[in-house]
Amino acid sequence: MLPDSLALTVVAPPITAAKSAAAASVKTPCGAARPDAAQPDAAQPGAAQPDAVHAYGGLLGKARAASAQGDYDGAIALLERAQRIDPDSAELYLELARTYIAQGRTDQARATASRGTLYCRSAAECAALRDLAR
Repeated sequence: MLPDSLALTVVAPPITAAKSAAAASVKTPCGAARPDAAQPDAAQPGAAQPDAVHAYGGLLGKARAASAQGDYDGAIALLERAQRIDPDSAELYLELARTYIAQGRTDQARATASRGTLYCRSAAECAALRDLAR
């Protein structure tokens, strides 16, 4: 046991009702609640971070080129690598869903697009993901 002079007390700041209500109302453009809405002070995952976009941009370009050449397995591997860099990128979910469709894996495409709707940043992105999720 530590003497009182060495004891540490950690006090977390209280969460106010206004902060809690604001967190509960965080939604994507298509109306889906964000999975991290309980953390209003944290950077929103749906908003792509410039460093993340820069980091996975090359992988996304290579994946699109692989898909255009019919190398869907290679494209999916590249897109999954890109998702490890930015797991909250709707753009990556959309590209993955399109690649699954090209590969004939419609169930996987629907599931991927549905998950991507949690992270979309624009109405057009949400609409494209919703169309693929049907």
